[in-house]
Amino acid sequence: MDVNAAVAAAAAIAGVATGVIAMLAFRWSERDQKRPTRTSLHIDPVLPPGVDTVLSVLRSSAVVLDEADAVVKASSAAYALGLVRGGKLAIEPMVQMARDTRRDGEIRQVELDLPRRGTGRGEALAVSARVAPLGSRLVLLLVEDLTEARRIEAVRRDFVANVSHELKTPVGALSLLSEAVMDASDDPEAVQRFAGRMQIEATRLTNLVQELIDLSRVQNDDPLEDAEPVRVDELVAEAVDRCRHQAGTKQITMAAGGTADLHVWGNRGQLAAALGNLVENAVNYSPARTRVGIAARRINAPGGDMIELAVTDQGIGISDKDKERIFERFYRVDPARSRATGGTGLGLAIVKHVVASHGGEVTVWSAEGQGSTFTLRLPEAGVARDRASQHPDPDLDDEAGGPTESSPYEPLPAPEVLP
Repeated sequence: MDVNAAVAAAAAIAGVATGVIAMLAFRWSERDQKRPTRTSLHIDPVLPPGVDTVLSVLRSSAVVLDEADAVVKASSAAYALGLVRGGKLAIEPMVQMARDTRRDGEIRQVELDLPRRGTGRGEALAVSARVAPLGSRLVLLLVEDLTEARRIEAVRRDFVANVSHELKTPVGALSLLSEAVMDASDDPEAVQRFAGRMQIEATRLTNLVQELIDLSRVQNDDPLEDAEPVRVDELVAEAVDRCRHQAGTKQITMAAGGTADLHVWGNRGQLAAALGNLVENAVNYSPARTRVGIAARRINAPGGDMIELAVTDQGIGISDKDKERIFERFYRVDPARSRATGGTGLGLAIVKHVVASHGGEVTVWSAEGQGSTFTLRLPEAGVARDRASQHPDPDLDDEAGGPTESSPYEPLPAPEVLP
């Protein structure tokens, strides 16, 4: 009996001990499950209140990184720029900036040139990256695209340099010629010759200043402020009259035709200047005894009828590489010929701005040795007001591709000797 009682007591004690141990193990396990671990902190970080909302309205590309450099939050712009790929920040210099900021808490900023995604061109994206700590464990990266701003600044810088160069040439010539006149005061024939050269240079300087004023005006003015229905026939007649003397000197025949009684809506002075520049270029770059034609017609377009004005010449033509740049300010296909004819290199830039501000477009067809056709497409009066209010800013596309090459008109036949 005593042995059986002892065994029973021992079994009871062992059962109680087992139960106590099991209860303690269960409580310990439950407490471990509730305790946050390093793994849980790494996988599911929490953004500070309001940060998500702020990031969604920022214009800059935004990326939030955790302590393991994993992306916690990224804006759609960050994905579009190619900053985030596969849940990781893809730009190594930015990753290193984030690590340095996480280590010492200092705000860092740097400008970088990044390869452009999805293009075969060698162009680079210019960006400004700024990294700052966000709480105790997160890092915020803000990236701003500076590519367009740099391009515009380069265009303006080149424009100022070109203006300075173009003004310096006639001014310097006038200075030298005036000295020559003084030295030749006893030679009437030399004085007359130098005075004639001075008059040519003064005319060139006047034309350059006037075209700079015209270009500034068409860039800054709203053509709809003084808009009116403009007869296309009158624009063509004015352009022909403007170049009649010059064409007669070279025995160039000027012919106008096409549909009569067409109207466009806009600033008469600007439209006349644009068409006049095209006709003047056609005469200047055409050999003697050739033809220059101006034709107008109405075409159907999805947004409303358009008026096409085509100026065709039998001149020297334009190469493919030059066609990409002929509408840039001060760009000349043949610099020597342009200086001989008094060209400033601003005529086609003015044409582009005028047409764009009126809601239209300008295109060019050309082949070397066969001539060129410049075509203006302008909304017909009645639909032009809506079209012009949606035109792009022509100041931003001087380098963004050249004009399209298209023409509904056949080129004029090969040059023929006219009586």
